[in-house]
Amino acid sequence: MSSKKPCTPPDSDGVPNKTRRDFLKKSSFLTAAAFVPVTVVNAAVNQWDEKLASVFEKTSLHLEVNGVPLNLSVEPRTTLLDLLREQLNLTGTKKGCDRGQCGACTVHADGLRINSCLSLAVTNEGKKITTIEGLSKGQELHPMQEAFIKHDGFQCGYCTPGQIMSAVALIKEGHAGSEMEIREFMSGNICRCGAYPNIVNAIQEVKKGGLS
Repeated sequence: MSSKKPCTPPDSDGVPNKTRRDFLKKSSFLTAAAFVPVTVVNAAVNQWDEKLASVFEKTSLHLEVNGVPLNLSVEPRTTLLDLLREQLNLTGTKKGCDRGQCGACTVHADGLRINSCLSLAVTNEGKKITTIEGLSKGQELHPMQEAFIKHDGFQCGYCTPGQIMSAVALIKEGHAGSEMEIREFMSGNICRCGAYPNIVNAIQEVKKGGLS
C-alpha cells in the first residue's frame, strides 16, 4: 500500500487551497494584531475569528422596549426578533418562517406593526418597541388578550402573540370596519390551526368596546 498522503487540490494558479487559506488567515491576524490592543491579540489566539469579530462588529443601540429604556451592544446583522428573544429574553415574540410571511414575530415600533424578523435591530435606534409582554398591565390583560381567550381565538397558541399584536394595531389603523376588512388587513398573520373566524370575532368585540 502507498504511504503517500492525499494532496490538497490546487487552485487554477497551482497554489493548494489549504495553503492559501492558512496564509490568508495568518496574514489577516497579523494585520489586525498591529492595530489592536494586546488583550485583543491574546483573545484572538484562541478562536480569533469569533472573538475578534465580536470586538469590531458590535455597535451601540438605544431603544425603549415595553417602556424600559435600554442601552445595548449588538452586531449590525442582528434582527430585532433575535435581539428580543436571545438577548432580552422576551420569548413571547415567536420565530415562525423567519422570512416575513407568517406574522408570528409581529411587534409594534413607535405604534406601527412590523415583522421583527425582517427588521435589523440597529434600524430601530431610538424607537419605542412593544411586544406581547408589554400589552398587559401586571396581571391585568389587554382587552384584546381577554377577547382572544373568550372567543377561543387560538389552538396551539404559537401564532397568537403576533395575531394579537396585529389585531391591536389593526383597530388603531382604522381597518376594522367590517369582517372582510379585518380579514384583509390580518392576512399577513397565518394561523395554521385555522382559528380565523374566532380571531375575527375577538377583534370585532374589542372594536365595539371602543379600543382605539
